Formats: sequence, C-alpha cells, structure tokens
Amino acid sequence: MPQDSTTRYFWLSGQRAAAQDRFFREALEAQGWVEGDEAHWDAAWVTGMPAPGQFRRVSPRRKLNHFPGNAALTIKSRLHESLSRMKARVGEGVGEEGEGHPLLSRLTFFPPAWVMPHDYHALQRAALAAPERRWILKPTNASKGKGIRVLRDAAEAPVSPNWLVQAYLDRPHTLRGHKYVLRLYVLISSLTPLRLYLYHQGFTKLASEPWDPDDADNPYSQLTNPDINALNTRVEVPVEFIDLERYRAWLRDQGHDDDALFARIEDLVALTVISGVDALRARTAEAGADPRGGYELLGIDCMIDDDLKPWILECNLSPSLDTCAAPEDGGIVEERIKGELVRDMLRLVDITGESAPEPGDDSVSALLAEARAEESRAGGFKRLLPSVSPERYLPFFSLPSLADMTLAEALAGYALPRPRLARRRVTELHEADSLALYAADTGRLYRPNDAAALIWLLATEGLDPDAIAEALWAASTEPLAPGALRHQVWETLGEWCRDGLLCQTEAAVRDASDRGEPVRADVIADAEPATWKLRHAGRAWALRVADAAAEQRLVEAFDSGLEPLLAEEAGQLPPLSLLAAPAGYTLAEGRRVVASRLTLAEVVPALSTLLLRLAARSGEPVLDVACWQPGPRDMMLLAVDDQACRETLASSLGEGLSHGARLALQDGIMHVEPLGLPFTGHGHMADGGSTERGATSFRLVTLEARQDAVSVGLSPQTRLDALAALLPRCHTGEGGVPSADLMTRLDAWLEGIPRHTLHLAADDPGLFAELARLNATPAGEVAAEV
Repeated sequence: MPQDSTTRYFWLSGQRAAAQDRFFREALEAQGWVEGDEAHWDAAWVTGMPAPGQFRRVSPRRKLNHFPGNAALTIKSRLHESLSRMKARVGEGVGEEGEGHPLLSRLTFFPPAWVMPHDYHALQRAALAAPERRWILKPTNASKGKGIRVLRDAAEAPVSPNWLVQAYLDRPHTLRGHKYVLRLYVLISSLTPLRLYLYHQGFTKLASEPWDPDDADNPYSQLTNPDINALNTRVEVPVEFIDLERYRAWLRDQGHDDDALFARIEDLVALTVISGVDALRARTAEAGADPRGGYELLGIDCMIDDDLKPWILECNLSPSLDTCAAPEDGGIVEERIKGELVRDMLRLVDITGESAPEPGDDSVSALLAEARAEESRAGGFKRLLPSVSPERYLPFFSLPSLADMTLAEALAGYALPRPRLARRRVTELHEADSLALYAADTGRLYRPNDAAALIWLLATEGLDPDAIAEALWAASTEPLAPGALRHQVWETLGEWCRDGLLCQTEAAVRDASDRGEPVRADVIADAEPATWKLRHAGRAWALRVADAAAEQRLVEAFDSGLEPLLAEEAGQLPPLSLLAAPAGYTLAEGRRVVASRLTLAEVVPALSTLLLRLAARSGEPVLDVACWQPGPRDMMLLAVDDQACRETLASSLGEGLSHGARLALQDGIMHVEPLGLPFTGHGHMADGGSTERGATSFRLVTLEARQDAVSVGLSPQTRLDALAALLPRCHTGEGGVPSADLMTRLDAWLEGIPRHTLHLAADDPGLFAELARLNATPAGEVAAEV
C-alpha cells in the first residue's frame, strides 16, 4: 500500500467485533484519515495486544493504544500481585506503625486474593479461620464474565493454574435493591512522567435480579457483568446501564455525599495505576518502544459496599466500546458517552502528533508545557496524576522517576521533599574494594561498578538522590554534566527500588504525609474564628485561629509577635490557619496543609516549626535546633530529636531556651541569628524573633537518647558527624536541598566551633549540670572565616 506524505492511515487489529472499532474509525475518518494495514499506519487501534514488533514502530507521531507490560494491571492475578507488592513495600517503609499508618490505611481497597495453585493451601487456611465467608472464583485472564462463580466452600477451588480466588464482598450497596458495579474509564497518556486521567462519565452496571445474600448460586443476583445478565430470560430488563451523572444524582437524593465517594474512587484509581507503573516502564524499555508513542485506555470495575467504600474488582484491557444495553434501558446514553469518550481520548493523546515534544527534551519547561497543553485538550477527562497534592502519591512509587518529581514540583509550584531510601531484602557482599548485592527474593546478584557502589553507599547512609548527585559531582575529578549525573543517579536508584533492593523510608513517607496536602473538606472551623497579625523575622501573616483553647496557647507562646489584625491588612497579608478538625487541629499555609491531627499540646511546636522554615532566605539557611543562651555572650546550639529529651531540655534550661537559628554570611563570616521561637508547647517567643548577633562563644551539642545510658556522657564530635546531624535540620530559602556551596560553607563553619555529642538517659536530671559545666569551658571565637 503506497503511502504519501499527506495521507494519514489508521490500522484496526485484534480479536474484536466491528463495534469495538466503530468510534475510533468514525473519529479519524471525519478528519480525512484512511484505513491502512499492519505495515502502513500512523495510528493503530488494537483490541488485545499487538505483535511485539509493532511496539518498536511507535513514536510521538505514530501512536498505538497500548503499552508493553500492561498485564501488571489487566490480568487479575497480576493486578493482585502489583497491589500487594506496593502495600508490602509501603508497609516496610512506614516502620512500626504498620496497618494504622495513614498511607497503609489507603491501601485497603482490594479484597484478599489467592492465586492458584501456589496459594491453594493458604486459601484453605483462610477458609478454616472464616467458615462463614464466601469466595469468588475468577479466571486470571478472561473477559465478559467467563468462568466467574461464587463458592460457598473454598475447597471447591481448582488447583490448576490461571485461577484466582477472592474473598467475596458480601455487603454490597444496592440500587433499587440490585447489586451494581461502576465501570470507570481510565487513561494513561504518558509513562515517564506518569500522567493519568479519569473520564467524567462511565456506567453503573446492575445485576438483573434483586440482591439475595442467600442465593449464592444465582449469577443474575450475584454478578453484574452484562454478558452474563444478557442470558437472563426471566426478567424484562436483563441489561441496564445508568451513567455516572445520573448515579451521582441518585446518591445525593438518597442523602449520600457523592463527592466524598468519588474522591475515594479517584484515590483508588491513582494508586492502582502506580502499583503497575514499574512493570509498564520496564517492559516498554525491554520492548524497545518509545513510551511517547503509546497510551492505554483501561476499564476499571469497582464495587461499592454498604459503607459506601469503593473496592477494585478488576482492570480491563481494551474495555468494551460496544453498546450493551437496549436503547430504552440506557443504550442511547451508553452509545453517546462511549463515542465522546473516544473522541476526547484521541484529542488528549494528540493522535495526529501535531503537538509532539522535541525528542530528548526533559527540561522543566518542556515537561510543564507538554502537561499543560495535554490538559487543555482533556475534554471530559480529569487529570489525577500528577496530583494537585503530589505528596499524597509520591511515597507510593517504588521510586518516582526524575521526570515524575520534576513535573510534580513544577505543577505544584513549590519544592517537594526528596525521597530517602533504606535497604530492603538485600544482602551486601564485600571483597576488598568490590561490592555485590544479592536480592533474595529474585536470586539475582548485582555487581555495581565503582560509581554505582558509591551511589549505593550514599543512599543507604540516608542521602536523597539529588544530594547523592551533588556529592558525586563535587567528588569527581572528571565529572559528568550535572544534569546527566543527576539522571544517572535517579535511574540507578530507580532500578534497585523496582527490583526490591531499596524502598522509600519512613522519613520520606512522613515528610510526604505532613506537607502539601490540600485542606480537606471535613476540616471544621468555628463560625467566627479569631484572626491575628503574626510577626516574625521581618515578615507578617494573617493568622486565623479555630477556637479559644488554641488561641490561648498561641497568645501565651507568641505574645510578643501577635497583635490585632487591622481591617485594611486582612487581604494584604499571606494567610495562616489553625483549624479544628474531626481529629485534633490542622495547620495550613494558604491552601496547603502543613500538619494535621495535632493535639492541643502540639499546636505551638507545629507553628514554631513552620515559622522557622519560612525564616530561611536565599543563601541564609535556618537550622531546626534549640538555642540556649546561658549568658549574654554565650550560645549553645542543641540538636535533639527524642521527645522525652526535648521535655527534659525544656524543664532543665527554662526561659533561656528558644527554637531555631539562621546562618547569615556577612563579610565572609558566618553569623548565627537565633530566631527566638518557642521550643515546646509551653515555651515563649523571645522578642518577636530577635536577630541579635551579640554572642561571641558558640558550641554545637547533639543530644542522643540511649537505651543503655543511665546518666549523661559527653564525647567529642567529628566535623562530618556534626554535618550529618545538621543536614536534615537545615532548611534553605529556595525550599530544596542545600547546595554544594552551602554544604561547603557549613563544613567550614563547623570546623571553627567546638562540637560534642551528649549521650543520656532521656529523663536524666544531670543534663543541666553537664551543659553548664560544658559552657564554663573556654570555647574560642564567635565565628569562623569562610
């Protein structure tokens, strides 16, 4: 078939009915496209999966409607494995809190499942422990409801491969007495960075007979698949579809909060796709496919239980675009929605390739421009990823790609915490200067080269990927370009995280949980919250306080920095809010949640920490440390994490203790400016954030609570240990990690001051005496030349 430079060809393929191609064909023929064949195409529409060689032909201007590796989501057993693997990885990252951690609590939307025959005995043990439970048996890779049935007895499960048994969800929400499932249309438009959309319309698929929990053998009561219910000759309407707009209106009429339900559904969809993105990226690379030439439309089925909690049932490849319902039973609306869905999808993915990005351009501006242009073409699709609150989702990746981080940060408009990693199911083997890594889960032995071994060492010591790249660049005699080196570090760590050698740590998860979350709808504020003008470190905010109890605490702690807010200032000052939430208090900066679930005792420390971070300036970082000034010319910087130690410190040192210090460079000399913030919930702000530079004697003391310590014990601290202690406490004016230049200045400053580590039992009464004794020792000059 000859192909000229102006004619565009589409190719239709796969095992499908003509109805499955109809809307794709109509949309392109209306734009002058002509049908081609497997050798001549600019846009391919394949039901099922194409031959592997076709993936090597895709490009930003030649689009195919699949990605390699989509089986991680679309085969039932693989979907269960993907979700379970993500839950296990996140669980190891959050540490001892376990199932009660907020991130893990969001991963309860998929029912327990067992893959045959490997999990057969585990299934029988689960059935023995829950004799009243029912089970649902599904073939792992079939469609249209084939082979699905409810089991009263798990012993009936086959031991042959390709079967999945799930715990049966036996409390479904019903619509007019009928069980139903929601069909959602989900579009992956980009793999790296991951961009994900949910279509505003979809369908409620009803079982054709009323729900009867005692009639487990009746598929027309228990199952909602239209291909099964179409066989029911006992009812007048075997297949009925209700579109999501009417479904949501019905929920509201029943007194339900449809917005809350669909917020949970959006969370379910985003987390489900994240669970499979590693496999999609890895298989796409192995297939030699350009990911910019692929996209994937998925049909996700969710059941809603009687508590209005959504559960994912399956994720369908090449979801049916045929019209299943009769015209009078929703078929007319079904046909219209599916036609609009395909037309909106083709515009969004730029099927013509007219807006294709320049190859190899992964700059911030290019990623941002592409994402914004794509969203402008989205029609009825809503972008879920990157999220407007990226911190809600980044911890669920094994490791976000550099492009994921770059785009999320650009869209959010503020700096995001970088992931930190820890060893996971890996054994390190050493011989002389060589390192090998053995992954017990896969039996694979990794032999990293010298550069990769150094990346491993730095990552397992707690440095984030960008800090590792900066460290390598600073240490190399013949460094790569900074951008190339950064990309190499992220790629290397990404491979190890995908393979399970590393996982994001509790610290990364905590940072992501505490920052950037949008103010929730269930935050409850008083009808007339008090509003104050809060001043600190040369800045001012309009502070709204939820109730009298919190107001009293804040007035006591920040008295010198609080004053009545004038009416003309109300709209001029940036807002801070302390809101009463169902569980404690929520602190927000503008529309961004800074900390949530605060007790009343935690309100002052949380606001103090926020003001500390906001006090950083360009080139003048702040340190999250305690400042003790036992005399007018003496200052001791105290780095402490343990809460019991903090309380002991506060009770021992009293009024001379404050929170935070800024490091300012003047005439080549690093000066320390105490920020004067309250150190604990019972502390007081000193002089509204004084920046006096009168101290001439400085010391740095790192306090470490030791289980085996019965009394205080002092030891010298190396400069690098001090630097490591300060690095996580250092906040820059730019909002990101400290620059290499700043690290060098910190290092030089530390060289000029005395440094100590104080080991103590948390409640040791001798703490004050030991610090006083240390303070009496001559300390040297106030500052170090930089």
